[in-house]
Formats: sequence, C-alpha cells, structure tokens
Amino acid sequence: MQLYSFFNSSTSYRVRIALALKHVEFECLPVNIRVQEHKTADYIGRNPGAGVPLLVDGDFNLGQSLAIIDYLDSRYPKPLLIPQELRSRARVLEIANLIACDMHPVNNLKVLRYLVKTLGVSEEQKNAWYQHWINEGLRSLEALLQRAGSGLFCLGEEPTLADCCLVPQVANALRMKCRVDEFTRVMAVYEHCNTLPPFQQAAPAQQPDFSA
Repeated sequence: MQLYSFFNSSTSYRVRIALALKHVEFECLPVNIRVQEHKTADYIGRNPGAGVPLLVDGDFNLGQSLAIIDYLDSRYPKPLLIPQELRSRARVLEIANLIACDMHPVNNLKVLRYLVKTLGVSEEQKNAWYQHWINEGLRSLEALLQRAGSGLFCLGEEPTLADCCLVPQVANALRMKCRVDEFTRVMAVYEHCNTLPPFQQAAPAQQPDFSA
C-alpha cells in the first residue's frame, strides 16, 4: 500500500492517523504541493482530483481523505473509525464533515495562494481571512463536542474519524498562530490525542518530507 502525501497537508495527516491507528504498513510517497507537484500530468493521471492524499492499494487508486478512511474501515475494520451504531455514526460524520467541508476548504493552500497571487490580498489580509474562518469553525466544533459529550475523544472512549480530522485542523490553526484557548473541549481532545503513539507517528514532523 502506498500513500501520496504532503507532510503539512491536513488531509494527508488525517489518513496517516487512520493508517497508524489501524497498524497498516504503507510506503509514503511525498508530493510537494508548494511547488505544484500535484499538478503534473503524471500525478493527475493517477489522481484526477489533483490533490493529496492519494492511496494506492494494488491496482486501486483512491483520492479524498474521507473516502480513503471509509475504504480503510472496510479493508481493515479494527479499530473501526466510523461507528456502526446509527446515532454515533451520524455524530462522528457530522463533526468530520464540519471540519472537512466547512473549515478546511476555505483555508487550504490553493485558496490562500489564489487570494494572494490572483486577488492581490496582503499577507495581513490573508492571515485575517484564515483566522476568521478558523474561529468560526472552531466555535461550531466546540458546540458539537459539547452536545456529543466529548471527553478524551470527540465521541466515546476510542478515537474515530472525528479525531482524525480534528487533530490536523487544530495543528494548522496553531501553526498559523490562531487563538484557540477559548475552545476548551477542542483543545482537550487535541492534547490527549497527541499523547498517543499513532497520532505522534502521523505528525508532520515525523514525515520523510518534513521541512520547517
């Protein structure tokens, strides 16, 4: 199994966490999205979505982090990251989709690059944009975790897809110097998860393409 990944990509980070939680061995193949390696014809031939991550399992190529983690859940069901019980499953997907669909897309690298290079916004304006949407998203996430009764994890006593999404998103917020102290439930989950070896193993600094 191979994973095309970029160390600082939160979507790649999600999948690395899932693979680590499931103890699945894989070959990490770095794709430097900062220099547009994901836009080459060769890469797009493998992944028409032209992004990271990309999972290759034999002759099967799959992009999009949530689809990959759902695939891994079926391929390697222990531990199950998307619960089977109806309401628990719905809550986990609600949290994961808030992060993956509402928070991440407006602040990913291609959007920030467009803001600066095409629309000509300043560095200060770009950072204000990032922090605004992080604040909006984390406020909603905090409320969802309160409703779910979060503790060490977003929901229940074991990590789920929700935690795989939360940790990379918070890591990026901290990297961009966003204020997060008021989001106590979010930070409790983030801090606990980062004490666990699978989350540590998946962290950006542990990747072969890491650079400060």
